[in-house]
Amino acid sequence: MRLSARSRRALFATVTGSTLVLTGCGNGDSGSGSTDSVSLGFVNGGDTNFHSCLQKAVEGQAKTAGAKVYTANSHQNAGTELSNIEDMISRNVSALIVQTVNVDALKGDIAKAKASGIPIYLTSVSTSDADDILGAAVVDLKKVGSLDAGWIAQDAGTKPVRVGIVAGAPGAASDLLVGGFKDALPATAKVVANQPGMFNPAKAQDVAENMIQANPDLDYAFVANEEMAFAVRKAFDAAGAKDVKIVTVNGTDEGLTAVKNGEFSATVANSAKTIGETAVKNAVGLLGKEKVDKIANIPLLLVTEGNLSEAPQYCPK
Repeated sequence: MRLSARSRRALFATVTGSTLVLTGCGNGDSGSGSTDSVSLGFVNGGDTNFHSCLQKAVEGQAKTAGAKVYTANSHQNAGTELSNIEDMISRNVSALIVQTVNVDALKGDIAKAKASGIPIYLTSVSTSDADDILGAAVVDLKKVGSLDAGWIAQDAGTKPVRVGIVAGAPGAASDLLVGGFKDALPATAKVVANQPGMFNPAKAQDVAENMIQANPDLDYAFVANEEMAFAVRKAFDAAGAKDVKIVTVNGTDEGLTAVKNGEFSATVANSAKTIGETAVKNAVGLLGKEKVDKIANIPLLLVTEGNLSEAPQYCPK
């Protein structure tokens, strides 16, 4: 689903049958004191490494905060996401934390939560009207893309270069990432291919194989997450295109190692740990009328071989 113009205006990124799982904080469901004072429903958007690490961070911080958390996964399906929201509402949680599968889905999610009197806290993206939500832990996804494009601009200099894009799933965070990347490319860089890898390594490898066959003189590739980037690297290397430089997104331990050994030229550290922990801390704080930021901007860092030690921890241990 492509992002509509209306949806683009309505959201900014300053920024990827369900079973509910109860994570008890304390001994089982009974708990004591603060354990029962706050319950959070976390609706996760997908099954990538980012989503797994985000859930670990939410669950870990909820335990630290003495809050009970229920989790559900929407598996990149907007209909499942709304169903998960409804299931959480039926549990009468204190607040919902949502990593949406698709920004177009948020309108219905927020309306459903508001009608039920349950505040909603967003991760990665926010709305243009902050009155609609409890708060958000926002990743400037356009900036993420622009940081990778800036590295290409600096590396290429004044030389004309050809660039390929392996996007994620259309209509979600990928549109913002790719938009920021394309907007920040220098005039000397020509995008010769732009296809979705659907945040799926196998799909991304197929896309990359076709891309390099059609564009054997490719200079750079922007890949919307590191899981796909490893598959893209494999496809390029198998085609004899080891000189194509890859820039990507996440900052996982594996991704940093790939930057160190030259598989990737750069990645943008976008810590799932920081996002998840911030979401729980601030959601609980806002529920308690504490003085915390309603909209929290998650720090970003372009990581290259020269500053690997500065990268934040990506995933809780």
